Amino acid sequence: MTGSSADPVRVLIVDDHAVVRRGIRAYLDVLDDIEVAGEAEDGDDALDRLRVLGSHGKPPDVVLLDLVMPRMDGVTAAAHIAESHPGVRVVVLTSFGELERVHTALAKGVAGYLLKSAGPDEVAAAVHAAASDKVYLDPAVAQRLTREMVSPPTGLTALTERERDVLVLVARGHSNREIADRLVISERTARTHVSNLLRKLQLSSRTQAALVAVREGLVAARS
Repeated sequence: MTGSSADPVRVLIVDDHAVVRRGIRAYLDVLDDIEVAGEAEDGDDALDRLRVLGSHGKPPDVVLLDLVMPRMDGVTAAAHIAESHPGVRVVVLTSFGELERVHTALAKGVAGYLLKSAGPDEVAAAVHAAASDKVYLDPAVAQRLTREMVSPPTGLTALTERERDVLVLVARGHSNREIADRLVISERTARTHVSNLLRKLQLSSRTQAALVAVREGLVAARS
């Protein structure tokens, strides 16, 4: 692994917003021990860039990766990178700190998870940690993970914001297809959200889920 004092850490920046990429690049470019190897606008583009860089014998050491992107999202891209480029480490840089996203990303082997509220020093620290085969977590994310281990969430607190939205729609009698249309997601994703919320609430049916939603005041009882 590169990243020694004589060799700057090479970083590929992946984000679908050009202004974000430029901002990250601006503060990485002034660091002597980090070198920006390139930019990509989504997961597909990142894999293409990795192939090109690798074919020239200059792959990045670290991919700084957004999670929510068109075509191929960050989680899928991280899994492909781990499989096809095992020597490349991934650090997630995202606006989303929900623990379910964190767990999913860590399960794909990412070496760091940062929120976009992180300062330049934190980004640099995460990049260097990843290049040294260490894991770096945003302090806010680490705190949430610690709280979860000490006191695992139960009931509605165990649901993500999207799962709460789905619970409300289930309680209003919407099918998976209708939920998908309303939330602009695939029917498969809607079905997964329903399965996850039933599991977390330890329920066996949509009817039970609807009763929980009414009891908790998420929706009004039907007359």
